[in-house]
Amino acid sequence: MNAVIYPRMAMIGCGLIGSSVVRAARAQGVVGTIAVFDTSPAARERILALGLADEVAEDARAAVADADLVVLATPPLSIGAAAAVVADALKPGATITDVGSVKTAVAQALAETIPDGVHVIPGHPIAGTEKSGPDAGFASLFQDRWTILTPRVTADPAYAEALERLTRFWEALGAHVDLMDERHHDLVLAMTSHVPHLIAYNIVGTAADLEEVTRGEVIKYSAGGFRDFTRIAASDPIMWRDVFLANKDAVLEILGRFTEDLQALSRAIRWGEGDKLQDLFTRTREIRRGVIDAGQETPEPDFGRQRRTP
Repeated sequence: MNAVIYPRMAMIGCGLIGSSVVRAARAQGVVGTIAVFDTSPAARERILALGLADEVAEDARAAVADADLVVLATPPLSIGAAAAVVADALKPGATITDVGSVKTAVAQALAETIPDGVHVIPGHPIAGTEKSGPDAGFASLFQDRWTILTPRVTADPAYAEALERLTRFWEALGAHVDLMDERHHDLVLAMTSHVPHLIAYNIVGTAADLEEVTRGEVIKYSAGGFRDFTRIAASDPIMWRDVFLANKDAVLEILGRFTEDLQALSRAIRWGEGDKLQDLFTRTREIRRGVIDAGQETPEPDFGRQRRTP
């Protein structure tokens, strides 16, 4: 059991990531009191039933009162609005962070909203499943995964201490922590997460629109690569709508490069250039092996999902 890092934590939004943070923080003993607020009455009722928090607040301002750490776990485009609601209720010296997968827009919104004396440290735990809601979370979600923090550049010793404290918090939850500029973060995530999700949504949509292939056949024969695309495409549509709108510049940049590479691949297939195809498939296979060797995935066809623990 770890020592308490934050005597009081407030969680605003309690879906997959938010509820997993709450569960992990409780399991590791790094927080004292946990207060949660979610805009959905049904979610609040479920949080109460699950016993996830010491307090389930009726409004966000009540949840953040006297909190040492405030975590915003709402969809990306609503993070700024959520911060504005709680801004003048935040305790001086508190840290406010988020778990969104877009950082530039979030960092700007928080900088414009949060008062001086509150430490703004945007964050992004790179972990998740296609599930959503308070029931979807589990305490081991962040184990051996990466959390990226995008702190501002400052010589303020109090801010440096807040950053060190938040780093210890994520490490106690099992995560590896890296620091990154928010714009670079958004470009990296556009490549590793956002564009792959866009492709998954698109190819599943294409299959749904094909008149020559029935819906029953698509489902029946999905044990191939289509199964893996449908897992990704089952993710929260509101969150991913916000991701693409908030990170559109980086997504469009990576998507443009992907489109060029796809056209080159199409030409290789058209002209029977087997050597080019084999070279690409060999290189990409090595990348997949690197992901497994880095401990960020398992080679099992179920992606290790059955290994998770509550």
